[in-house]
Amino acid sequence: MKVYKQLAGQTAIYGLSSILGRFLNYLLVPLYTRVFATGEYGIVTQLFAFVAFLNIFYTYGLETSFFRYFQNEKGNPKVYSTSLLSIIISTAGFTVLILLFSGPLSVEFLDGSEESSLYIKLFAGVLAFDAIAAIPFARLRQQNKAKRFAFLRLVNIGLNIALNLFFLILCPILVKSGSFSWLTAFYNPAYGIRYVFLSLFISNAITLLMLWPEIFGMPLKFDSVLWKKMILYSFPLMIGGLAGMINETFDRILIPYLLPDKADAMMQLGIYGACYKLSIIMTLFIQTFRYAAEPFFFNHATKENPQLVYADVMKYFVIVCSFIFLGVMLYIDLVKYFIGPDYRSGLGVVPILLMANLCLGVFYNLSIWYKLTSKTIWGAWLSVIGAVITLGFNFWLIPIMGYMGAAWTTLICYASIMIVSYFIGQKHYPVPYNITSFFFYISLSIILWILSGFILESLDISSKPALFVNALFLLLFVWVVWAYERKKINYLRGG
Repeated sequence: MKVYKQLAGQTAIYGLSSILGRFLNYLLVPLYTRVFATGEYGIVTQLFAFVAFLNIFYTYGLETSFFRYFQNEKGNPKVYSTSLLSIIISTAGFTVLILLFSGPLSVEFLDGSEESSLYIKLFAGVLAFDAIAAIPFARLRQQNKAKRFAFLRLVNIGLNIALNLFFLILCPILVKSGSFSWLTAFYNPAYGIRYVFLSLFISNAITLLMLWPEIFGMPLKFDSVLWKKMILYSFPLMIGGLAGMINETFDRILIPYLLPDKADAMMQLGIYGACYKLSIIMTLFIQTFRYAAEPFFFNHATKENPQLVYADVMKYFVIVCSFIFLGVMLYIDLVKYFIGPDYRSGLGVVPILLMANLCLGVFYNLSIWYKLTSKTIWGAWLSVIGAVITLGFNFWLIPIMGYMGAAWTTLICYASIMIVSYFIGQKHYPVPYNITSFFFYISLSIILWILSGFILESLDISSKPALFVNALFLLLFVWVVWAYERKKINYLRGG
């Protein structure tokens, strides 16, 4: 039971910076979807998709390689310094290239205006700050300094939120009042979404400065022999990461190119991007879990029967994700107020994307087999398979179904690579996963959601009583979990 408490405790602390922090960050979505038109928010969605994709180039799998070789080298400080110096040097090169070619890039991917060129320059800075901070943050995780990690993440998010509120809410009010004309020296209402990108640039720069003790807290020495080993380990992870990012973000990049009407395409992208955020509750939990689980899995790899621990962790992971799916869908009539009225026509994608993210979370858990066996090339192959599925189905479905095609493609992709990873993993690193229980809890959440909708519609129950009815369905799910798992839970407590 001690190992599970340790993992749960670390997950809870990381959750402060990930779930709570990111949730606060996503509170900007109601602001954006009420301040900006759907087409403008489409630009924001598209640019963030590009940044997520390029971030893989900037870090090229060195975070995971750092964890692996820090363990193998028994805490050798050169693992950290070599990783950090590698990232700093490569980041400088990538950033200079983007800045030099910001004009041509804006023509190729955006509208070619001076404004779009500025967006690209700002995001070059955002990418650079994020990449350099990646290894110091990884070191904090390795040292189990979850509180320091959480504090820095929350500062970053808090600054970003404060700057957005300042530029998009406070400044317009103050300028309009006429009493703060001096604000016009650095504030221009016409800049609009530029302030979204400027806020992120400033907050990431300040966060990097706060990581100064971690960056320069020890002598930075570069070990070329060690670096080559780490690159060989991380390169397949980078390829897999690129393919994985195609799976995660390329639908938002492709929508403007696959729909004939450019204006309609950006509107659809804005709606899709906003509704995607409603499924982010599942993603937040998965991300938080991964922060704690990756070092946890590596640390327990050499202990007795680690496969049994991995199997139990997976089961409880699926239970929590199924509960999240059910909770969001039962209360979708409340959740929808998270976005502006103009964006709610896309709510049909939410259950599809929630289930897709559940499959992705299971895939992340399964990936431990190739990381522990150093067969990271399989991570690349699995992601490439997913990328082929993503590209193929997006090119087929988006022109026919618009953003709904993108949502179905996401589910098909993640479900496919999850299944393939399971069967291959059982050959190389068998783990006794209880597949029957996975299907049972996932199916239970879907059935309860459908049953709730049928009952509420048949009996024409109004909104307030519906909240109570849906609470009963949530309690029913919890009761079923307790009925089936109480013996195991009591056993773990006794252990």
